[in-house]
Amino acid sequence: MGHILHDWNLEQKKILLRKAYEALPRGGAVIVYDSVIDDNRSQNAFGLLMSLNMLIETEGGFDYTGGDCMTWMKEAGFTQTRVEHLEGPDSMVIGIK
Repeated sequence: MGHILHDWNLEQKKILLRKAYEALPRGGAVIVYDSVIDDNRSQNAFGLLMSLNMLIETEGGFDYTGGDCMTWMKEAGFTQTRVEHLEGPDSMVIGIK
């Protein structure tokens, strides 16, 4: 899911992750990449500004931290999660079923 979750409110984010979990075979993975905000909310200025932009332009969208996304993944049933930084302001959060 590339630059997808930030468009939606919290409930919808969780629904999308749950549906991804249900669609995957055992051992399958979901990769979410976005302008993931660092857990201290102090490093990724682009991600913070994108979150403000989503709050203005959507009916509930917002950017999120890697810790937030890993929590949502675990709630959906994923057993292993991790965050990996990519080039620029993006990071990916990986969940393994």
